[in-house]
Amino acid sequence: MKDIFKFIPHPIQPFSLKEPMLPLKSGITEDDILSDSLEKNVTRFKEIFHFGLTSDFQIKEMEIHLNQQTYPAAILFFDGLTDTQMISTTLLNPLTKENFYPSSSVLKTLPSQELENALVKHILIQSQVKVISHTKEIITRINHGECALIVDSLAHAILCDVKKIPSRAVNKSENEMTIIGPSESFIEQLRTNTALIRKFIKDENLIFENLTIGAKSKTNCVISYLTNVTNDSLINEVKRRISSIDIDFIIDIGELAQLIEDKTFLLDPLILSTERPDKVASSITEGRVAILLEGSPNVLIVPAIFSDFTHSPEDTYLRHPYAMLLRFFRIPAILLSIFLPGIYIAITTFHQEMIPTDLLLAIAGTREKVPFPMLIELLIMETSFEIIREASIRTPAPVGPTLGIVGTLILGQAIVSASIVSPVLVIIVALTGISAFAIANFSLSYSFRIARFYYIFLGGFFGFFGIALGLFIHMIILSNVSSFGVPYLTPFTPFRKGAFKDDLFIAPLWKQEKRPIFLKPKEQNREPKITRKWMKS
Repeated sequence: MKDIFKFIPHPIQPFSLKEPMLPLKSGITEDDILSDSLEKNVTRFKEIFHFGLTSDFQIKEMEIHLNQQTYPAAILFFDGLTDTQMISTTLLNPLTKENFYPSSSVLKTLPSQELENALVKHILIQSQVKVISHTKEIITRINHGECALIVDSLAHAILCDVKKIPSRAVNKSENEMTIIGPSESFIEQLRTNTALIRKFIKDENLIFENLTIGAKSKTNCVISYLTNVTNDSLINEVKRRISSIDIDFIIDIGELAQLIEDKTFLLDPLILSTERPDKVASSITEGRVAILLEGSPNVLIVPAIFSDFTHSPEDTYLRHPYAMLLRFFRIPAILLSIFLPGIYIAITTFHQEMIPTDLLLAIAGTREKVPFPMLIELLIMETSFEIIREASIRTPAPVGPTLGIVGTLILGQAIVSASIVSPVLVIIVALTGISAFAIANFSLSYSFRIARFYYIFLGGFFGFFGIALGLFIHMIILSNVSSFGVPYLTPFTPFRKGAFKDDLFIAPLWKQEKRPIFLKPKEQNREPKITRKWMKS
């Protein structure tokens, strides 16, 4: 079978962020190796973390009792990122009590290697620890909520995982509502999000690969895929784009999407963003790659094609006739949200012969006292509707829905009574706005809202010819766009057999035997030819 597309292979460059090493007060650089002197190490970290100037950086000095000897030590951590109770129970209590370690040394004071073994393998057995000597890595781990134990005579730091970063609990999805199916949504905690995905995919081939973005923020990023399913070229391309980002700070996954998307100024979204773990898990099993970012409650899915933005997870959870009904109404809703105002103004301005005479007279009667041309009238209503919708989103939650309903009713009634717009136009704008809410993806809804204004101007100035010309140009643009090597209008252009069965509509679950061919997965079949084997009997 001839390949529909080819991933563009790129050699993966080693990930390196060029960070300017700023000289500290005493000429210390962060790349230095730790000293075996506790006093020098503590002084160094005090200068690096601006101890005394910042109030949340803590240094706890103490003495470790081991084999009737005392070893000066210090614990460094950020208050608020660590669990202070865990520090007390798993670090301070074991370290400060009397300990005995059978040593091969005849000396009372243990050598550095045996002291390190005693601490890691004998005393701190309740903690997840790692021994590190590079100052830069120690700083990064402390910034991420770990605790560093520094002991006199040791040129290493013992990093203990005592993170307790503030986060909210896993709640119901608010932006992607569903009738049936899992209701959990991602949160800002990265490891919680990876656990939510692994809860759905209990497979040893599920990979969570770590990357770091941001020279100063050092934000953790994770790409997730099935190593025995996902195309290697796709994985390499995702890693290449993320690894080549050179930026100081990155806060949210939306910023990352703008940095790795193929076309910045295209209206239609090219990367799928979701807050639902079940949707991410389903995409990964198809052979796609998921991108997670620390601090963001949304996950990116690549590659994404146009039909992905029109689908909802409940299309799979519902029985086949119900899912077909939803998709059947979703298609005209998409068309109405884009073209209805433009078609209305084109018909009433240039093609009145298409309207029945009685209806044409009724429309003309309602517009008798309206002082504005049809185009101005429509722009007033569309702009008012968009302002009300935006205002209802930005206002506090208890007031937002009330503002949207009351504002629409009062403004609609007043604007008609004042003869500024005609009642028929209010119906057209209201139907267009309601149709936009039926679109499954929020980003796609935004693109349609912008495109609607283009078609209003084309219909208002050139009639059906302008709308047809605009649609023709729009389709040419989308036909030449790809998302991570996949044509955006796949499987319609280039056309693939079965497109209407699998993408425009939906096949029964037991007939969805193949993974999407445009992903070129390593394993094409996701279920056997006969899934319902009970039918054999």
